[in-house]
Amino acid sequence: MIYRIQSKQLLDNYAVLQTLQPNELAVGASITVATVGAPYNGSFTILALPQYEFVGVDSYGFLEYDEQNPIANQVLYACTGTDQDRTQQFTGTIDDTSVCTWITANDIAAWLYLTPATPADEDFLISCAASANATCYRKRQEAGYADQLDLVPSADVELGTIMYGGNLYRARSSMDQIASFDGMGMTPSVGITAQIKILLGIPRPQVA
Repeated sequence: MIYRIQSKQLLDNYAVLQTLQPNELAVGASITVATVGAPYNGSFTILALPQYEFVGVDSYGFLEYDEQNPIANQVLYACTGTDQDRTQQFTGTIDDTSVCTWITANDIAAWLYLTPATPADEDFLISCAASANATCYRKRQEAGYADQLDLVPSADVELGTIMYGGNLYRARSSMDQIASFDGMGMTPSVGITAQIKILLGIPRPQVA
């Protein structure tokens, strides 16, 4: 997804960009910054998503913030350059180039006991795997988990992601549920079912 930028800052070789709208970026994600200007442009890894104004690095190398000045939708990454105060930025984008790779099309095919009959079937399985990876990663991120994109966190999360991908495949050519013969009764929804939610650990209960 691509986000527009509304402000920029460079301090102690760390860049902080503020997106115009709330973003779904995560710490550790790979991003491409464009049309902001040097040295901000390029490919980077997100190190933090600050909720307050970044004021520099202390003597121990830790990032410091002014908790009296909250700023929403910030993205921080390492960037070598001359310090620059926070200023408005009317051009520029952040492109989230990260891809979750928890499961593959073969995982879904094995769960469905399916052998793709045509290249189109195989392509659709690949699409379902990509969609399941993206959706399940995002849902866990929204629930407060900090997962790695290239390493599935546990066996239950892996199975939940496979099951969701399998449901997407089984819903092929239907509008909102698993395809079935008309008049044969209700069929289960292909949304994230209660069982899949349990496996994924979502929604995560809040702790007081």
